[in-house]
Amino acid sequence: MRKDKVSEAVIRRLPKYYRYLMELERIGVERISSQELSKKMGIKATQIRQDLNCFGGFGQQGYGYQVKMLKKEIKDIIGLNREYRVILVGAGNIGQALANYIGFEKEGFNIVGIFDVNPKLIGNTIRSKTIMDIDTLHTFAKQNRIDLCIITTPKENAQQIADMVIGVGIKSIWNFAPVDVEARKGVFVENVHLNDSLYTLVYRINEQEGMKKRECLPAKGGE
Repeated sequence: MRKDKVSEAVIRRLPKYYRYLMELERIGVERISSQELSKKMGIKATQIRQDLNCFGGFGQQGYGYQVKMLKKEIKDIIGLNREYRVILVGAGNIGQALANYIGFEKEGFNIVGIFDVNPKLIGNTIRSKTIMDIDTLHTFAKQNRIDLCIITTPKENAQQIADMVIGVGIKSIWNFAPVDVEARKGVFVENVHLNDSLYTLVYRINEQEGMKKRECLPAKGGE
């Protein structure tokens, strides 16, 4: 059981634990120590133990963790033990790629509605789901339970769409538009910027090639 409020850093590491444990289970690993898991994940063993102790520990000294059991526990902690009904707004390239990704369904994320403003897209289908006019979103949301909205619109429309879906009672947004959307308290938003990790990778490429010099200068007054 969770003892105290869990930090944001721990929450963001949970999916990584789950992903590695799924792979370990797939290849037939039955148990693993925090030291072994540390080497695979690049996270200190002490950090792994601290993170898992936030939820009860799950390990045995001298034995380690049962992979299958720990994977299930983390799955339950994250909340992947239930179905989530999802709508997607923006049926362009990114939207179509996400709608076609069957991995979401395997983890319980069921896209029940796809919306767009483009008349050339409205009426087309993606994996048997008909793309609907954005003007019908309000009615659709009132008639169906929606847990989460994925936004893949151009940045100019993202905040307007976010406001719209919040207005019909949707409280979780996964935003892929290249701009941060804002929401009132009580609404959870994950802004995903695909370029960020690419830019980080490019920085490291240039740093390794000697084209950049990592040097932190002392902060000046007012900075």
